[in-house]
Amino acid sequence: MRLAEFIDQDIELILTQWEAFARTLLPAAGHMDSLALRDHARQILQAVVKDISTPQTQEAQREKSLGHAPRAIDAPETAAQTHALLRARRGFNINQLAAEYRALRASVLRLWMDKCLPGAPDLDDMIRFNEAIDQALAESVGFFNEQIEQARNLLLGMLGHDMRSPLQTIQMTASFLAALNAGEDVSEAAARLIRSGARMQTLLDDLCDFNRTKLGLGISIAPHDVDLAEVFADVIDQLRAAHPGREIELDVRGDLHGSWDGSRLQQLLGNLVSNAIFYGTPGTPVRVIVTPADTEVRFEVRNVGPAIDQATLDRIFDPLERGPSQGNEGNGQHGLGLGLFIASEIAKAHHGEISVQSTQAETVFSVRLPRRV
Repeated sequence: MRLAEFIDQDIELILTQWEAFARTLLPAAGHMDSLALRDHARQILQAVVKDISTPQTQEAQREKSLGHAPRAIDAPETAAQTHALLRARRGFNINQLAAEYRALRASVLRLWMDKCLPGAPDLDDMIRFNEAIDQALAESVGFFNEQIEQARNLLLGMLGHDMRSPLQTIQMTASFLAALNAGEDVSEAAARLIRSGARMQTLLDDLCDFNRTKLGLGISIAPHDVDLAEVFADVIDQLRAAHPGREIELDVRGDLHGSWDGSRLQQLLGNLVSNAIFYGTPGTPVRVIVTPADTEVRFEVRNVGPAIDQATLDRIFDPLERGPSQGNEGNGQHGLGLGLFIASEIAKAHHGEISVQSTQAETVFSVRLPRRV
């Protein structure tokens, strides 16, 4: 008996074994009824039957082995993808999802081979069946991972949003304590709270922005007419106060008016300068040079330090990338490795671009911003 015919005839027996195995996948399956345990299993098997019954060229077989099987134009999701989505929502993990396909493969082949006795099963059917199961598994795993990643990003986004309010309360209380002038010990404690709160705020902002990009929302900006000289002078003053042991130079020239999101550009510059402080040679200045052109403004952040190797340069704006520090800023706690990624995304949101060059003499981050977004 050919395999497609067997699956059609004995699909209920196969589904019974699928259900029996799915019921063992605890704790997720503990309170699921028969319909939920069999979720989309029938449709997956029907797709397998259609697949192995369809003539296939060697080229099509090779493409499928690479995960490039054709998709139905009128089907936004395959049965395997929908199965993965519902399993993820039920609390299954990815190992349990893969185990379902492993058990399905074994039970179908075992039942079919028993049915074929005393004859031998068709080897080509067996190969085609394994290909079809592998394709369904790949679709399920890929979709499952997407759903888990999206859920994780949504959770982190909500967490970051909800943490802002208590953090602001801590910062306001610390500022109130500092203003009381209640003695040196209280003032020092309040100052530590203020610095730590600012640090937490920066980490929280980076986390929330990273989540927006992972969710496909990008960095949000609200452009308005600003003077970049004033915007940058303000953030440089804040950075000097946060890093009293480092010299930060600001060189601005000419007309720096344009339409930008001033707060976002402060965040961009702050990330670049903080990076330069952390990775630059201690005791050397960090220089910020801002120059205008007719339709754009350019600025550079320069620091002295060892050259960055090419492999690091190639991925320096990728998220969660960090290199070895040269100094002791922040007691070695530099952050999540998102600063340069966020800086790059802010530049892109303004239709600008950011680049980096590094030699034995210095490292230079260059940003180009059109005057109008």
